[in-house]
Amino acid sequence: MATIRLTAADATVRFLAAQRVAIDGREVPLFGGVWAIFGHGNVAGLGPALHAHRDALPTFRAHNEQAMAHAAIAYAKTHARRRMMACTTSIGPGATNMVTAAAVAHVNRLPVLFLPGDVFASRRPDPVLQQVEAFGDATVSANDCFRPVSRLFDRIMRAEQLLVALPAALRVLTDPVECGPVTLAFPQDVQTEASEFPEEFFRPRLWRFRAPEPDAAELREAAAALRGAKRPLIIAGGGVKYSGAERALADFARTHGVPVAETQAGKGSLAWDAPESLGAIGVTGTAAANALARQADLILAVGTRLQDFTTGSRALFAAPIVGLNVAAFDANKHGAQPLVADAGRGLAALSGALAGWAAPQSWQDESKAAIAAWQGVVDRVTALPAGNAMPTDAQVLGAVNRAMPPRGIVLCAAGGLPGELHKLWRATDAASYHLEYGYSCMGYEIAGGLGAKLAAPDREVVVLVGDGSYLMMNSEIATSVALGAKLTIVVLDNRGFGCINRLQRATGGEPFNNLLDEAAPQVDFAAHAASLGAEARKVASVAELAAALPAAFAATRTQVIVIDTDPQTGTAEGGAWWEVPVTAAPATDAQAKARADYDTNRKRQLAGA
Repeated sequence: MATIRLTAADATVRFLAAQRVAIDGREVPLFGGVWAIFGHGNVAGLGPALHAHRDALPTFRAHNEQAMAHAAIAYAKTHARRRMMACTTSIGPGATNMVTAAAVAHVNRLPVLFLPGDVFASRRPDPVLQQVEAFGDATVSANDCFRPVSRLFDRIMRAEQLLVALPAALRVLTDPVECGPVTLAFPQDVQTEASEFPEEFFRPRLWRFRAPEPDAAELREAAAALRGAKRPLIIAGGGVKYSGAERALADFARTHGVPVAETQAGKGSLAWDAPESLGAIGVTGTAAANALARQADLILAVGTRLQDFTTGSRALFAAPIVGLNVAAFDANKHGAQPLVADAGRGLAALSGALAGWAAPQSWQDESKAAIAAWQGVVDRVTALPAGNAMPTDAQVLGAVNRAMPPRGIVLCAAGGLPGELHKLWRATDAASYHLEYGYSCMGYEIAGGLGAKLAAPDREVVVLVGDGSYLMMNSEIATSVALGAKLTIVVLDNRGFGCINRLQRATGGEPFNNLLDEAAPQVDFAAHAASLGAEARKVASVAELAAALPAAFAATRTQVIVIDTDPQTGTAEGGAWWEVPVTAAPATDAQAKARADYDTNRKRQLAGA
């Protein structure tokens, strides 16, 4: 067997560059590139290796390690997990800066390969700069922080270990069930050590993504449950998108007359104007979806984790659940009857087993009436405000939605905006709505927009971000300008954390430590964004925003538009209870009322358990 002598770093980069995937019938690299911020843990090892292979595996430089990992995650999400990126850092703070992003990827089941530098495997110079010394365990380094937020964690202590570790990493990154972040902690001395590697190890490999068929017995039971239902409801989650099952979902809903509600990850699985589309469900759901969820006598949960925002903390609906999910872990949640399968293949098989069956016409008619009523609400709350009043988030996103190019992508993550977007945004296709709401990570927005743009350079990417998230992480505006990856960023400035201020008051608290007072500085976000290389301006009204958007979309450099918004107002229509514990020893009337509401909803939650 022919071999080649390489350093561990060279072998890693060569292996990653050799992995391939077919997208729309065209074979492309599985890894779209590597994000790297160099330091003493990787500059002398992975640095030269990435430089040598930069034509086959591009390297991108960011300004913040967490941000570059967010960009990698958004890249994978935009590609529906079919392509991905790797991230490498120095040891110490460079590595631990990525731990938050690893949690984002873990919760959202998205693939990203972390290659943080690590301390010396030899231990000869210990303790080195930035080394975390655990008094009771000499094997611990800062990179052990990645263990609970990685689907697979390994530490490369010898170069030849890569022969096992790299294929194992790719198995997890491309598996529909295990998919999530992989961390290969890479001691800096091991990166530079050489070994003999089989040439066959670097042969290009084409990865195919499994789409398992349902078990025959589970399929029969699921079909029987649906045939017995009079008021069935589908909840579509992110798994619909990741399996490419949008057409299968639309066909199933239309053929069998079953209305569809969507989670944050699943929004866009149906176009907003599809006849069966109830829109968002749960805490940030539409009145249409939540009303039918309360009446449903069976829930078909497709590709969803059924987290608390979807289920209204398990108080929104009490119907039995059929869990169609590629992961048995999720298919069995909340006492569901499992149907373990790929979403697309599961829906197709279930449709075949239900030949000739459809939900009662009265249920279909009720769904359509609820949809029409909700669209009237959307039109009203997203309309331009009268005069020059302080606009709401809903009015801002309405203006953006109406101006959006046909294949535009809206991207957001945290604060009050995700709730407004989930209820009100009119998504046109699966990729057009990109929300990180599994971990709801402030700071994801601009970096995520960069990753989405790299994944879909032919689509306009519009980032909606609050002033709080902007201040947490904005450095990748400069990266987007440097890379020519044009974004349109709309900054909604409500002077602090308006969403949490509203939650604070809703749970009986006094406004405290969330909104900025008059003594706080008035941040000139437009000037700041311009200093990072963007073209930026502040607008005085929603009408002025609407007028500015066409030019922003037509521009070739990253655009930032800033608008002041009302921190006190959210869309009252729609929504469902969310369990946030309220004091059991109220000291004010507001706390007493909040506790009484809490106790009422807890009873409903327990009754539906």
